[in-house]
Amino acid sequence: MFQSVLIANRGEIAVRIMRTCRRLGLRTIAVYSDADRNACHVRAADEAVHIGPSAARDSYLNLAAIMAAARRTGAEAIHPGYGFLSEKPELAAACAAAGIAFIGPSAEAIAAMGPKIGSKRIAAEAGVPCVPGYMGDDQSDERLAAEALKIGLPVMVKASAGGGGKGMRRVLAEAELAGAIQLSRREAEAAFGDPSLLIEKLVKRPRHLEVQVAGDRHRQVVHLFERDCSIQRNNQKLVEEAPAPNLDPEIRAKLLAHGVALARAIGYDNLGTVEFILEDGQDEPWFLEMNTRLQVEHPVTELITGLDLVEWQLRIAAGEPLPLAQEKITVSGHAIEARVTTERVDQGFRPDVGPILAYREPPGVRVDSGVAAGSEVTQFYDSMVAKVIAAGCDRDAARIRLSTALRQYAVMGPATTLEFVADCLDHSIFAEGRATTRFIDEAFPDGWHPAGGNVRLARAIAALLVADEGVTPAVADAWSRLSGFRLLTPAGIGAEAHFRVGAPGDEMADVSLVHGPGGRTTVRDTDGEMTLAIRREGADLEVEAEGEVFHVLAHRRGARVHLLLRGRAHQVEVQSAAEAASGSAGAGGGSGALRSPMPGVVSEVKVVVGDKVAAGSELVVLESMKLFMSLAADVAGTVTEVGCRAGETVQNGQLLLVIEPEPT
Repeated sequence: MFQSVLIANRGEIAVRIMRTCRRLGLRTIAVYSDADRNACHVRAADEAVHIGPSAARDSYLNLAAIMAAARRTGAEAIHPGYGFLSEKPELAAACAAAGIAFIGPSAEAIAAMGPKIGSKRIAAEAGVPCVPGYMGDDQSDERLAAEALKIGLPVMVKASAGGGGKGMRRVLAEAELAGAIQLSRREAEAAFGDPSLLIEKLVKRPRHLEVQVAGDRHRQVVHLFERDCSIQRNNQKLVEEAPAPNLDPEIRAKLLAHGVALARAIGYDNLGTVEFILEDGQDEPWFLEMNTRLQVEHPVTELITGLDLVEWQLRIAAGEPLPLAQEKITVSGHAIEARVTTERVDQGFRPDVGPILAYREPPGVRVDSGVAAGSEVTQFYDSMVAKVIAAGCDRDAARIRLSTALRQYAVMGPATTLEFVADCLDHSIFAEGRATTRFIDEAFPDGWHPAGGNVRLARAIAALLVADEGVTPAVADAWSRLSGFRLLTPAGIGAEAHFRVGAPGDEMADVSLVHGPGGRTTVRDTDGEMTLAIRREGADLEVEAEGEVFHVLAHRRGARVHLLLRGRAHQVEVQSAAEAASGSAGAGGGSGALRSPMPGVVSEVKVVVGDKVAAGSELVVLESMKLFMSLAADVAGTVTEVGCRAGETVQNGQLLLVIEPEPT
């Protein structure tokens, strides 16, 4: 076994790999970009090397910088994690040339399975059924469009390289086809450096199933059973579980046999995952792709088998035989994983960025995290910051344990998917094991919106907290310096104080506080009165309101208060009445003003001043977290101002251009 490992990755997966290396007594080496100088994976490593600017193409995708870091530190092995260079045969080949162990399969196996087009051809030769589609060498837009129409709509346009849902577009109507091909090609080029696309028949109600396989350099191949990853948004997984629920034993046997057959066909020699889709009601799983790396969802397999898959990777890469034969690999219980991403679910899963102001992990479950209080979520990388994994003696026990944990998990700052995923787990479709990749559309046909309960109480708590600190905004994290439970007694507000409170971007409400005896405060708003008594220790609050006691986590940053109250995250803006009267927060753009819906980089500006545009016309293409978003005109008219250019970094809400609407 080698003695030092460089992890050519970042975030939670880098931290997780280091955990196994540390248990085995191996020295760990991190790499980091400008944006990650203070990241958790840098602090967790024994040694860390700077490899370049924030953009992934200049750092984590920079093969020369990775290899230079390995030589500089004397690393005996490189673990690529997932994403970035993990499925680039060039990294495996460079390691071989430098005499450094690559903790993954051979360059030849990666090259064979990397492009989806080539992998499907190999699968077909190995007798593994594939989704019908076009995998040809002619990559012109015209040929792809023609093949899509020949296959018959609806279809899926997919990047041949990479994964993670990038470079993928559903096409339901012919009018969407050209745009889907162009955007998929852009995303594929940006994320993977390969613009090649394939067209597949869209399976309307599929389950997404996958087989964990492992092979060694002694030509042994085993499976570690299957996972179900059907809960997805934008073709990216949100919830994964093992084993797959309600799967017919005959279908499971086919699935596992197909996975092992494909791995054997290419002489596979490390951990990998063979992915399939199964049309609801059918009995033949179709091959999608093979991921020649560790999967994001590997923890659920670890929890049901009791095995450390990173340790398996290390031992196989060191030339050892597989740790167990097939008959010795068994399953016990059930495990479910939820990915935690920084996104506004109620705004179409719009990525969100910014500092994590307060952070607290839930007890009783496994959390693989790459962030802490003070970490910065940036636009440069994927939006996933952590994974929560729960196990139980059966599926329902694991599901309930995970749902409870998600509602106890506090990540304050950027919006997260925590509450949404907890609602998914509690939904009857998922609870009964009936989910397909259509789950979100079927479970939330009108879109998901956070539950409306406790909004009044959250406003009241926020106003009282700001009053207690005085109206002047406190420095960040002021409350965390307090220690010892103390009774909240509003400071210097006299008999009565008036505030304007509300969620950011929503209409503000009037709230009055009247301080009374015994540390109790009467809160008055348009819906009446309530009486509060609050004790706090640092960020922990014990709130008594109308005969109930609530345990709340709170953090104040300036005029904004973040609360975790009964499993729901609240953000509340608080202004004194005087501040509200002296000025507004600023007017938003009127009709015809196009503002950026998120931080990102302008990929393309499609209009100039003087152009006449129709409502719905594409104006700007924005890139954020390696995804592309097309921004369209909300009115017909003439472009009178263009305030951005290609390559420019823009902030959430920044004015991009202005259209003078046509007279009505």
